[in-house]
Amino acid sequence: MPQVFRRYWLWIVAWCALVILGSTLLARNEFGRLREEFETSARIVHRLLSQRVVQHDAILATLALLQPASDGRHPEQRLTSVYPQILGVSRREPHGIWSDKRLLPAETLSRTLHRPVLAAIDFDKGRYELVLASEPVSYALQIDLRASVPWSEWPMATDRSPVRVTLEHESESFIIQPGQLRAGGWPIEFRKLLAAESQLFEVVATRRVGLADLPWRWMLAYTAVVSGALAALVSLQRQRVGRRRAEELLRLGQVARLNTLGELAAGLAHELNQPLTAVLANTQAATRLLADDPPELDVARRAMAQAVQQARRASEVVIRLRRAVERPDCMAQQQVVDLQDAVRNALYLLEPEFNRRGAVASMAFLSTPPAVLAEPVALEQIIHNLLMNALQALEQVPKAERQLKIGLVQEGGRGLLTIADSGPGIASDVLPRIFEPFFTTRNGGLGLGLSLCETLSASMGGSIYARNNMPRGSVFTLDLRLA
Repeated sequence: MPQVFRRYWLWIVAWCALVILGSTLLARNEFGRLREEFETSARIVHRLLSQRVVQHDAILATLALLQPASDGRHPEQRLTSVYPQILGVSRREPHGIWSDKRLLPAETLSRTLHRPVLAAIDFDKGRYELVLASEPVSYALQIDLRASVPWSEWPMATDRSPVRVTLEHESESFIIQPGQLRAGGWPIEFRKLLAAESQLFEVVATRRVGLADLPWRWMLAYTAVVSGALAALVSLQRQRVGRRRAEELLRLGQVARLNTLGELAAGLAHELNQPLTAVLANTQAATRLLADDPPELDVARRAMAQAVQQARRASEVVIRLRRAVERPDCMAQQQVVDLQDAVRNALYLLEPEFNRRGAVASMAFLSTPPAVLAEPVALEQIIHNLLMNALQALEQVPKAERQLKIGLVQEGGRGLLTIADSGPGIASDVLPRIFEPFFTTRNGGLGLGLSLCETLSASMGGSIYARNNMPRGSVFTLDLRLA
């Protein structure tokens, strides 16, 4: 799991960032929608209640204007049947007294302010009285708070609404709608005085928005979409990386085949050139000996001269063949190469091979990567061959024991790359011949891989050598000049 995390940590971080950002925006939008819906309902509540308290002022003003009645009747007696929120109407005749002594101070204040005044507020019973001083009769309305609410126009379902609505006056409050308030969450509140100076009640609406109110369906759907999109991008990247890795391996394979052909052609040219040279020398000697014989041997001399001519032609053909297939001059193509980057590139190309074999590579690199003089393609091929040999050796041990250690050190003016495996090691009789051409201990092998590595390293002014590892395995060291 840690290895997978290291490989895809950027994608995981991107996924987390996108999911958190998108979910936050969705939650914020939902929170804004709920707040807007809450404030709209609270404003409607305030408007409806304001209309009722203004209506109470208008009723008192109408009563004051209609007095005294010409027929001696009292029109206020019919108000309780017309307005259900009015529990009763009291009046004080000239030189009379109020039945409730609390109404007298309110009447005095009303006469001073020239408007109705609150009196005898009882929130426990859900009622209050409103007094208007007038001449010759003053009036007082006893009003039921709950009956004052226009439930038919109420914007919320009172039995399941999450909003609590109260009327507050000074330190007392009357609950109009209890609401299903949750514990915790984020509070939303609305406060506003009713639109009547005579009844300064403050409408207070409260609600709490919790985790249950978040748009989980949309958030999960968004997460699924983001996950699918990133999975598709990861798949495309893996295909692109795999294609690039395959092209690089193909290039290295082609270079390896050409170098192997060059190694083979060079060996054949060397082996054929020696006998041809001997034939040339012998025929030349025979020609000189035959030159001392009687003149009748002219035909023999001409035949031997033709043999010399054919031998020279064969030698020239071999030389031309060798020139055509021999490797380019690595010394002439040397440049400064970061040895650490070359190792990382080879490990990247062979990553599928490591995963398939279950091998684990540990690296001990320097803080300052060594720069060496080398031909880049030849260096890549050497490292690639050494790593492949190590992986093939690790196939002979259990998966749990397959370890590969790669180290970079500097000694003097040299850069050393060591590749140590935990395989079965190299037999003592095989070790001296490990770099010989055509020598192999692997079934189906040509015995040219390590020989080619030695030839390429030598052409770059370096060397390569092998030894057995302790307690088990083998160590190959590539020695190159530092830049």
